[in-house]
Amino acid sequence: MISRPNKHCTVELQALPPRIGQVRRIVSAQLRYWHLDSLIDPAALGVTELLTNVHRHAEPDKRCTVEIDLVLDQLTVSVRDHDPRLPRVGGGDTGSTHGRGLALIAAVSASWGVQERHDGGKVVWFTLPVPGTAAVRPAQNDRTTIAFEQPVLHLPALEEPAFDEPAVAVRAALRDRSPVRSAVPG
Repeated sequence: MISRPNKHCTVELQALPPRIGQVRRIVSAQLRYWHLDSLIDPAALGVTELLTNVHRHAEPDKRCTVEIDLVLDQLTVSVRDHDPRLPRVGGGDTGSTHGRGLALIAAVSASWGVQERHDGGKVVWFTLPVPGTAAVRPAQNDRTTIAFEQPVLHLPALEEPAFDEPAVAVRAALRDRSPVRSAVPG
């Protein structure tokens, strides 16, 4: 029996509008590298909604962490912030431009939820089933971490060579649509 290797990606950021677009591109690039192209649209939509909630509602600050975990045939996307207030599903007003994010996440995901953290924050997550036909090739490094700071993006040293495909894809996504200066090691 051949099993799918576990994979993990972490992005730390301030949930500000320009960063939300960058993280959406990073999530897309990472899923493309994992050969999970069919999950890009729902994952990008979900992470955008969760980060927008942090931007609009989180206090005392907008710092958060996005994690993408691929375990067996399930992808879990989560956003951890420092605000203890739990999100609520908004009303069903279809004319409103606010309050439908969690309903959208519920519509595109297999499951979603909120977990209170012992440090006073929370984690909001959703899962997507991985199609059985997705081909996943083994990677040398199953963990990727990206940290955002204002105004410079710092990418930690990679365990793999500088020409590694996910690092190149992430750098390209950031360079193509970002006014952020990049300090990339290697």
